[in-house]
Formats: sequence, C-alpha cells, structure tokens
Amino acid sequence: MTDYVVSALLLFGSTFMFVGSVGIVRMPDLFSRMQATTKSPTLGIGCVLAAVAVYYGQTGVSVRAGLIIAFYFLTAPVAAHMIGRAAYRIGVPMWEGTIIDELRPARMKDADASKRQHRAAGEPAPSAGPDDTAAPSF
Repeated sequence: MTDYVVSALLLFGSTFMFVGSVGIVRMPDLFSRMQATTKSPTLGIGCVLAAVAVYYGQTGVSVRAGLIIAFYFLTAPVAAHMIGRAAYRIGVPMWEGTIIDELRPARMKDADASKRQHRAAGEPAPSAGPDDTAAPSF
C-alpha cells in the first residue's frame, strides 16, 4: 500500500516540477517566470519529500523531510518576491501584454518627489522607473 502512496506522490511531485520547468521556458518575462519557478516546484518538492518520508517511515527521516518542506515553503516565496522587487526597481521591462502595474503610481509619485528635491538642490534628476531608457541608479 505504501508503494502506491509513494508512487503517487512522486508522480505528482515530478509533474508539478515539470510544469514549472515548462513555465520557465514559455513565460514571456521575468515576472511571469518568477511565478512559474516558485509555485509549481514548491509543491513538487513538497510531494517528493513527502514520498521520501512515507517510503522510509522512520521518525528521523520524516522529521527532516517535514522541516525541509516547511523551510522551502517559507523561503521560496519570500526569495521570489525579493528578486521580483529588485528587478522592478532596477527597471527590468515587463511583458507588453501586462495589463495592471499596481506599483507604477507609487513609483511615479516617489520619482516626482525625488525630481523636485533634486531640482531644488540644482542636481540632475535620477531615472523615474522601468519606462526610462537611462541607466538605473542604485
């Protein structure tokens, strides 16, 4: 019976990881690829590690697999969010078909305030955001 459970978990896990790898190739921009590399493989790795825990059936292995699953489920979305945010801030272009950019109004407001501050000080203004062709300022 456990062989069927292990086989099903491995099949589901490898399928989710395969779907994530196809998403990396097929998605048009970095932000879409970030979603493909975070959601599907996270569930896939969880299923594979659950299969390992069921297969070995030892408490030590099960606890380690559970801790690895918890660690991965907590860190993968945070890492993807940070990478996506950094990419947005340095001006990585979005796909042309992107309909909603919820960060743009706040980014433009901050850029306008920064330009006013630099103008008052007599300095050149930094780039405003992802649509500018100027090199990003760090």
